[in-house]
Amino acid sequence: MARKPYKIAASEVIEETIVTRSRFICYLAPCQSSEQAKAFIKKVQALHPQATHHCYAFLTGAADDSQGYGFSDDGEPSGTAGRPMLAALQGGGIGEVCAVVVRYFGGTKLGTGGLQRAYGASVRHALTFLASKIKIPMVHKSLACQYNQVNDVVHLIEQANAKIIKQDFTEQVIIQVAIPEAQSERLQQQLFTLSAGEIVLQKIED
Repeated sequence: MARKPYKIAASEVIEETIVTRSRFICYLAPCQSSEQAKAFIKKVQALHPQATHHCYAFLTGAADDSQGYGFSDDGEPSGTAGRPMLAALQGGGIGEVCAVVVRYFGGTKLGTGGLQRAYGASVRHALTFLASKIKIPMVHKSLACQYNQVNDVVHLIEQANAKIIKQDFTEQVIIQVAIPEAQSERLQQQLFTLSAGEIVLQKIED
């Protein structure tokens, strides 16, 4: 199934909340992979070496994508930090984002329910300041057409909001395109109709 356009993080945020004298500082940053998320987590840990905990959660795809995510309680009781933070990110509707909450213990224990609320609220509060943009998932395909078909083919590609990446003029014209996933099937049908079944979009292997 074609992935639809979705919102992704487009800024960094630092936002602090105080709960019963404990400081919760939430850092948000865009991230597209677990490697990027881990690099950001390390950066925040280096900024706060004295903090009691550095808990995190991240999404590497759309907010409702059940595949790319991770989280850690970093020494807090199991399920009291990372999971509520992840739930807050997923509920925020913005993907490709990493959240790190730095906690400085204020001397009063919050209990498991209190911790869950504090970590979840810290992320939700920071998300209200996060800028986002729309990401359009693209697929890369190639096609071969005759010279007398080029103008019509290029017209269909432009109509589909696809981008031509490369053109090779040999016996035929080989065109590589980046197509919005949601438009891929429609473009294939139009090319098929235009060429009486001759032009086929081939997937480019990464």
